[in-house]
Amino acid sequence: MRVVLIGAGNLATHLGRALVEAGHDVPQVWSRTQASASALAAQLGAEALTDVGAISMEADAYVFALKDSALESVIRQVCPLRTDGVFFHTAGSMPMDVFADSARHYGVFYPMQTFSKQKTVDFSEIPVFVEASDERTREVVGALAESVSRRVSWLSSADRKYLHLAAVFACNFANHCFAVSEQLLKEHGLAFDVMLPLIDETVGKVHQMSPAKAQTGPAVRFDENVIQRHEQLLAEHGQWQQMYELMSRSIHQMTQQ
Repeated sequence: MRVVLIGAGNLATHLGRALVEAGHDVPQVWSRTQASASALAAQLGAEALTDVGAISMEADAYVFALKDSALESVIRQVCPLRTDGVFFHTAGSMPMDVFADSARHYGVFYPMQTFSKQKTVDFSEIPVFVEASDERTREVVGALAESVSRRVSWLSSADRKYLHLAAVFACNFANHCFAVSEQLLKEHGLAFDVMLPLIDETVGKVHQMSPAKAQTGPAVRFDENVIQRHEQLLAEHGQWQQMYELMSRSIHQMTQQ
């Protein structure tokens, strides 16, 4: 298929590479900035664009990989000019119907993964959640998703909201805890890499058992002496102290169910 990428960030970079590796043609990459468009276009052998009016009228699919706050505005600029186009967005928290007033054929292509340009990922192992407004879109998004991933599922916008919420807890919040850990260690002259074996073991466990079953630590038994000492150590970090208390209570409640 001929697939135009609208966006040139982390997700667009990995998706563009996966599409090309799967044999698709990515003739154009659009971004608000020339530097971003050119950087990704060079990798894909594509034309770099910053002018919405220059986007091809002949593509089989248009994939919007943009931040949520920009999505609706760019959709209104691109879709009405291409009435036969098939359009997808890649956002976890935006409904499919964000296209409804601007396009006839539209859907969602949501790869549930955290992306950084510097870190290579195996796109074939990424769960991709898709949705379609009509049969034509269903055929295109289904074929596109199955060409790059072995884990494709159909999911409604209503359910995808909860999937995205769960992903924020599992990824973004967990990573923030790593960042807090790193800062605490740094303040006391310790390197974060001492935590890596512990982190690896923690993550490895949930491949074999429920996270609730894998939970350990003072909060499970609600060891108040340990918890109070830890909270005292966080006296200069009020937000972290509150996080510690709230998470300890949540852990204890969940593991007693």
